[in-house]
Amino acid sequence: MKVAVFGASGYSGQVLMRLLLDHPKITGVLPVSSTKSGSALNEQDAGLGPDIEGKLLRGSHFLSRDQALEEQPDAVFSALPHGASMEFCKPFFGISVVIDLSADFRLRDIQAHQQAYGKAAAGFDELRKKAVYGLAEIYQEDIKGADIIAVPGCYPTCILLPLLPFARSNLLTSVVTVNSLSGISGAGRAARETSLYVERSENSLAYHPGRGHRHYPEIIQELTLTGCYAPLFFTPHMVPMRRGMFSTISMPLESTEEDWDAKAGDVLSEAYSNEPFIKLTASSIPATRDVIGSNRCDIGWYVEKTNNGLSMLYLFSVIDNLMKGASGQAVQDFNIRFGFPQTAGLPLRGET
Repeated sequence: MKVAVFGASGYSGQVLMRLLLDHPKITGVLPVSSTKSGSALNEQDAGLGPDIEGKLLRGSHFLSRDQALEEQPDAVFSALPHGASMEFCKPFFGISVVIDLSADFRLRDIQAHQQAYGKAAAGFDELRKKAVYGLAEIYQEDIKGADIIAVPGCYPTCILLPLLPFARSNLLTSVVTVNSLSGISGAGRAARETSLYVERSENSLAYHPGRGHRHYPEIIQELTLTGCYAPLFFTPHMVPMRRGMFSTISMPLESTEEDWDAKAGDVLSEAYSNEPFIKLTASSIPATRDVIGSNRCDIGWYVEKTNNGLSMLYLFSVIDNLMKGASGQAVQDFNIRFGFPQTAGLPLRGET
C-alpha cells in the first residue's frame, strides 16, 4: 500500500514517518512538506537513518502535494496545523482515505469549532458529517468503513479513554474534575517564545483552564454522545518534559456502600480487556515513562473513603502525546480501516 504524509517535517509528521517506514503492510511512503519541498529528508531529520530509500517512491526528499497526488496513495496522513489541513487535503477526498491529525474534522458542531479554533473552512460541511472520530478503542466499527478519520487530540485521548466506560455505564453522575500534564512537544514545532528552553525548563504552569482550552468541546462532545451531562472542570498544565501526558480525574461517589474499587475495575475490564493498547494497572498509579515511545494508554484507579461518608473515585491515565495522542493512534486507525492487526507497525513497549 502507498501512503502520503502531509506535514512530514513536524513533530507528529516525523513520528509518522518512522512508524510508516517500518510498517509491514506499507510498500511506499510519500513525505510531503509545503515549506521544504525538494530538500533532503535527512537534512531535516537525521534520526531517520540511512536505510530509508526502500519505501520512498520518489527519492529521499520532501515532495509537493501535486507530486503525491500523481501517485494516487491509498491513504494520506495529514499532520498539518488546524485550519490548514482540510483545504490541503481537498484533492484527495474520494481518492484516498484521509486520516487527519488536526482538529478540522473532530467537532460535529461547526459553531463549537469556530469558537475553539476560529473560522472553519467553508464548503466542507458534508465531508465533516461523514468524518468518523478516530478514538480507536471506542469507534472501531465506524472506523472500518470511514473515508475520513479525525484523529482525536492528545488531551481528549488521555481523558476520554478512562472516562467513557463510566459514562456509558451511567456512572458519571457527579462533578468530574480533570487535571492533565503535557510535555512541551504537545505545543508543536512552530517557533514560539513560550516554547523556548529558558521559558520551559524548571517551570510548570496551568494554561487555558476550563472552557478556554481548545480540546474542551471535543471532550464534552464525546461525553454528551453517551448521554452524560455531568459538569466537567478541566485544567491543562505544561510541564518541563519533552513528551508524555498524565491525567488525574476525580469524581465524588453517590454511594459508599458498594465496593467501588472492584466496580471500577469491572467497568474498565469489560471495556478494554481485549484491547492491545490499553493496560489496566489497578491501584498502581501509572507513570509517563512507562509509555513513552509506545502506543499504549495505561489506566489506574483508586477509591478513597472518608469518615464523613463521602467517597472519591480517582482515575489515572498516561500516554505518549506524540504516539497514542497523535501519530500512533493515526496508524492504529489506519490498521483498523484497512483490516490489518491493530498492532501492525506499532510498539507495545515503552522505552527504557
